[in-house]
Amino acid sequence: MARLHLFDMDGTLLYGSSANVELARQLDLVADFEALDADFSGGLIDTVEYARQAYRMWRDLTANQVEMAFDAAPWLTGIREVWADIRARGEYCAVISLSPDFFVSRLMGWGAHAAFGGRFPELPFRGKPLDPAGLLDPAAKVRIADELCERYGLTRDDCVAYGDSSSDTALFKAVPVSVAVNGDRHVEALASFRYAGRDLRGAYELALD
Repeated sequence: MARLHLFDMDGTLLYGSSANVELARQLDLVADFEALDADFSGGLIDTVEYARQAYRMWRDLTANQVEMAFDAAPWLTGIREVWADIRARGEYCAVISLSPDFFVSRLMGWGAHAAFGGRFPELPFRGKPLDPAGLLDPAAKVRIADELCERYGLTRDDCVAYGDSSSDTALFKAVPVSVAVNGDRHVEALASFRYAGRDLRGAYELALD
């Protein structure tokens, strides 16, 4: 029976970092985004307010800066190899992240069947309005997983989730197999398996076993 492998990105595929922090490096706004992340982690703002503030700080962001941030980011090794193996087995892999889609979607070129992130206007923004309806929250990961299952003729019982933090807990609770990848306390207790390291192949092998 085929399986659907669902990957978080920030802190999971990206080791100790996030798309927002990597983009901030290009704009010399790391401290600003670290403060924004702290407000979100502390429950002071929700995903919509986070996106609104990030959108304002990204007003001068260019597609070239996104490309440089993506290329320079601290990705785990073995991502392409894992996804190639999943495809060779006749299975499916997808990335679901709360980060902006203009960053997440680049992972399609590495072999993911699908990649989802919050929808932002096309770059450069130039004052285009941000539609909150296109943003994602942790619950959206379960909804998207269900949509992918329907697309591929699978059910939640056929899913494996890989994640690292509180944004992954809803999905970890919804599927039977989960792998905490450099996970924090929010996912460690929920995970079927735990992996610490910088090679996705190690986490993937736990799920295969």
